[in-house]
Amino acid sequence: MVCGLSVLAGLSFSHAALAAPKTRHVILVTTDGLRQEEVFGGAEEILISRQYGQVGKTNELKAEFWRPDPQRSREVLLPFLWGTVARQGQLFGHRRRGSEVRVTNGRNFSYPGYNEFLTGIADPRIDSNDKVLNPNTNVFEWLQSRPGFKGRVGAVVNWDVLPWVLNAPRAGFPVWSGFDVPPGTRRMPVPRALEEVVEHGRGVWSGVLLDTFVRQAAFHALDSLRPRALYVAYGETDDWAHEGHYERYLRAAQGFDRFLGDLWARLQANPRYRGTTSLVITTDHGRGPAPIAWKNHGREIADSSYMWMAVIGPDTPALGERTNLAPVRQAQVAATVAALLGEDFVAASPMSAPPVPEVLGR
Repeated sequence: MVCGLSVLAGLSFSHAALAAPKTRHVILVTTDGLRQEEVFGGAEEILISRQYGQVGKTNELKAEFWRPDPQRSREVLLPFLWGTVARQGQLFGHRRRGSEVRVTNGRNFSYPGYNEFLTGIADPRIDSNDKVLNPNTNVFEWLQSRPGFKGRVGAVVNWDVLPWVLNAPRAGFPVWSGFDVPPGTRRMPVPRALEEVVEHGRGVWSGVLLDTFVRQAAFHALDSLRPRALYVAYGETDDWAHEGHYERYLRAAQGFDRFLGDLWARLQANPRYRGTTSLVITTDHGRGPAPIAWKNHGREIADSSYMWMAVIGPDTPALGERTNLAPVRQAQVAATVAALLGEDFVAASPMSAPPVPEVLGR
């Protein structure tokens, strides 16, 4: 049944593609494990506590981030998402309003999730976070092979396993990582000063950097590569959550939103990108509910299959927070990235899920 739907979606897309999209550039930006609860409701009051969130100055943090109205709380936490994307684009995943975005790989952790949204396939063979080269073709690898994209595709990633998820040696486009990469990877060059601070800044976690390094590498990639398709992966939100540090989790989420706002401002200030660029924003999995399970995710935590997605760009109608829609699958992200560029990923990868039609104005 899924394959049939994919074929129909591909035929529909081929017909629709006669009308060329305005989008010439797509940037997919993700942050690891940011819950839909904070995205749609802001900071949770119960977690701004020493007992459940390891928060020191609870009154100060509550005054900064929490409001009695969840809509105000989310605007305080994520001002770009709610001040710009909600006015000019679309957001999916608010379960209480009849919008779901679901992980469909059944595992609800990182490698299976990244594979799913990058390749469009929920692959049961991928059942760990081990550094194994991905057998599936991701949408950026495929775009690299398309006319007009060769040499204009790249990735800037945080988590050290992502070059394996992307199968960077086979993909062939440049990848920036602050960690070792698989042999044969084409490394994306960055200024020596950034290399030096990264070299001395790997002290918090073994496989994740502070996102500020990713921010600088991403802006450098935008200026030097002039990409038509770029993937940027933030990582801090997941690690602070696993450690139970709610304040640092919130600040990492706010830092991610600040990056999105600064990225969008740069794009709008550049004639090359203004009016021709779409951002696709999402995550690899959700998390459990407060007050305990929010720290974790996985097969045994059902709520961690719920995630979120946002899109802003010239081909996406400004419909804001979506309500009462058919569920969106994580696997639909890959084809959506391609479709915004006028490319049909499902035709090349029939097992991949179709694009999200609402994002394309259908």
